[in-house]
Amino acid sequence: MTVFIQYLVNGLSMGSVYAIIALGYTMVYGIAKMLNFAHGDVIMVGAYVSFCATSYLGLPGWASVILSCVVCTVLGVLIEGLAYKPLRQAGPLAVLITAIGVSYFLQNAAQLLWGATPKNFTSLVTFQVPEFLAKFNVSAVSLVTIIACLVIMAGLMFFTGKTKMGKAMRAVSEDKAAAQLMGINVNRTISMTFAIGSALAAIAGVLLCSYSPVLQPTTGAMPGIKAFDAAVFGGIGSIPGAFVGGILIGIIEAMAQAYISTSLANSIVFGVLIIVLLVKPAGLLGKYVPEKV
Repeated sequence: MTVFIQYLVNGLSMGSVYAIIALGYTMVYGIAKMLNFAHGDVIMVGAYVSFCATSYLGLPGWASVILSCVVCTVLGVLIEGLAYKPLRQAGPLAVLITAIGVSYFLQNAAQLLWGATPKNFTSLVTFQVPEFLAKFNVSAVSLVTIIACLVIMAGLMFFTGKTKMGKAMRAVSEDKAAAQLMGINVNRTISMTFAIGSALAAIAGVLLCSYSPVLQPTTGAMPGIKAFDAAVFGGIGSIPGAFVGGILIGIIEAMAQAYISTSLANSIVFGVLIIVLLVKPAGLLGKYVPEKV
């Protein structure tokens, strides 16, 4: 029973990281109707910024996280303005190719700046967990990751439902042309979406490397793909769907590694996604919207 709980907590922890990343994917898709495949590499940049802030500048952990969020927010806005904004009226294939190009650019830039040698990321979470959790081998990083995911999820739900900018995002998501006629600055709204998603990516990068302390230019590649998997699984465009999808993907992956095969875990995760999409093409919490022609 103790081993099962340990694997379950591990699954919840990694699932929380996937959920935080997936929230960035789902917000960008829900509002801009595009897939930002460079999002996974923003995670890597955020982790490197935090690593440099603590290792070279001697900043405390909380300050490195804030700096990482600021850098990734600026990076996300720059990516949107330079790479995606000129393609606002272009077809989805052009946007997809551009996203892949931005992803490779960030990976190679990171390799030039920090080198290809993996770095040992020191966990920023150092407190002791309560005794009743320690007996189940629940780490402080897992606990902080799960709590951070819940707080971020609640904050985004409040932001999109109660604030002026959040309501503007929902309006742009429904109909860009109508939102513009109502006085909403569509370009600024989309830029804000990228800024929020990139800040979340920075937090996810720090939590990911605190949990699995190996940092390299491709660190964000596979977690980014799995987070996209989670966003589609839960219903891309749905904030609760991204949360549910991330948690479920994390649990499925952990249980597959524990009871089936470590080498087959990724295949099982993507296989489950295929099965779910065959039954519910819009995802678990997604809504099917017929395309008007």
